[in-house]
Amino acid sequence: MIGGIHGETMREINVKLITEKVRDLCMKANTDLGEDVLQAFDRAMAKEESPLGVEILKELKENARIAKEENVPICQDTGFAVVFVELGQEVHLVGGSLNGAIEEGVRQGYRDGYLRKSICHPFTRANTGDNTPAIIHMEVVPGEKVKITVAPKGGGSENMSRVVMLTPSDGVEGIKRFVVQRVKESGSNPCPPTIVGVGIGGTFEQAALLAKKSLLRFLGSKNPDPELDQLESDILNEVNNLGIGPQGLGGRITSLAVHVLMMPCHIASFPLAVNIQCHAQRHKETII
Repeated sequence: MIGGIHGETMREINVKLITEKVRDLCMKANTDLGEDVLQAFDRAMAKEESPLGVEILKELKENARIAKEENVPICQDTGFAVVFVELGQEVHLVGGSLNGAIEEGVRQGYRDGYLRKSICHPFTRANTGDNTPAIIHMEVVPGEKVKITVAPKGGGSENMSRVVMLTPSDGVEGIKRFVVQRVKESGSNPCPPTIVGVGIGGTFEQAALLAKKSLLRFLGSKNPDPELDQLESDILNEVNNLGIGPQGLGGRITSLAVHVLMMPCHIASFPLAVNIQCHAQRHKETII
């Protein structure tokens, strides 16, 4: 502990600990699918009307079991390392930079976990060789703790994502139309059954971040906003009437859930983002 500028006590954390935690989270997120997703598979099997769709869901669950027991990746695409950090304002970091520590944690995690390195130069396509840089989203919050969430994001589902600036007159029905059409056009590409992250409001870039953050919510949980909870239900019903089904081979369950986050926007704007997530909704967190 050290004294702050006004005499208050600050907690000191060496960034080496950040590196260790990020390393472990990268490996665990890629091999240990969350219990919420496994439960969602069970609910989907109970609702799926296609015998082939049911078999696919069973195989997805079996794949997750093998990955966890044998400590191997759930999917060969081990994703872009997306890292969310909630940094307590009473924390004093020592021993280096926070971003540098996170990058090193990703580097070690993908090396030690034998995870595929998928990050490359946009033009030459030359691989960076260590799955860096990571995408880091930082938020300063009250307190003396650091919360880190690692959410590897695969390319197939990310490619199906979109941001659009609707007009205010499009309203809620415009949101529904765009999201459902996006899932329809995506077809089998994002490896359904998917989770559909939706961000509404803010600005162009904030809507995309809202959509991404919505995917961190416990799968199957209700939206605390009753209006958004109803919107999620309405969109999910329409999506699951498309007939795309598990892995795009037909059936009732095209998506496991729709998650929506919303914030106020400019009076002239109506930003909307859709971040499609494949069935392997991978994310792990820790609090230091």
